[in-house]
Amino acid sequence: MKFLALLFASALSASAFQLPAASSQCIVGKADDWNSSKVTLSLYERTGGNWQQVGDSWTGRLGKSGLVWGLGLHPNPPGATLKKEGDLRSPAGVFGLGGAWGYDRSIQKNPKLFYRQVTSRDLWVEDPASPSYNKNIILEREPATSWEKAQQMRQGDYPHSLKLFIAHNAPPKVIPNAGSSIFFHIWRGEGSRPTAGCTTMAEKQLRKLIARIDPDRKPIYVLLPKAEYEQRRAEWKLP
Repeated sequence: MKFLALLFASALSASAFQLPAASSQCIVGKADDWNSSKVTLSLYERTGGNWQQVGDSWTGRLGKSGLVWGLGLHPNPPGATLKKEGDLRSPAGVFGLGGAWGYDRSIQKNPKLFYRQVTSRDLWVEDPASPSYNKNIILEREPATSWEKAQQMRQGDYPHSLKLFIAHNAPPKVIPNAGSSIFFHIWRGEGSRPTAGCTTMAEKQLRKLIARIDPDRKPIYVLLPKAEYEQRRAEWKLP
């Protein structure tokens, strides 16, 4: 009986989920299926209860192995396989957006959007054994150990020269080995190469997107295979 009650509560929670009422800006990513590394992205804004697309859709790339359910605002299906560190899959679901990080001293953005110019002392920890897992930490000195150097955000890698944080497995509740360092960033080879789990796009489009993001609108990212999106569209009140 206790098991059935828990199962019912889980189902009730899943069926009751809707996009946050306070969120009026939504990036939608649709992949052909769970194993696709290609995605079509669109930006929507909600006014008076109705979602309207802003501009044209554009293409992006996902993890080399496709998608898998992530840890975000949404409920995950019971028994579903979840995102793990190093699985080369992009987390699917509904996620808040964090700030932006980049090499430029300044970027075009909303004044309220957090932006940090990355230095050699900025680390983003991808080590599941670290208490700072999936967090940006700033050293008071230059990196000295091999571990510190491996976590550096600035690696001389241009595709990572501008990024917007996707709040998968994000603080304050970070689960070890559940996936880290998930961002929107610049794609490789003009879109010819997949990612390790991030969502990438042309630099021009990324800069345009970041400039549009308004923290007051509580922006979110919805990433799902097309069939899953359509299945949950009405229930979750998706655009």
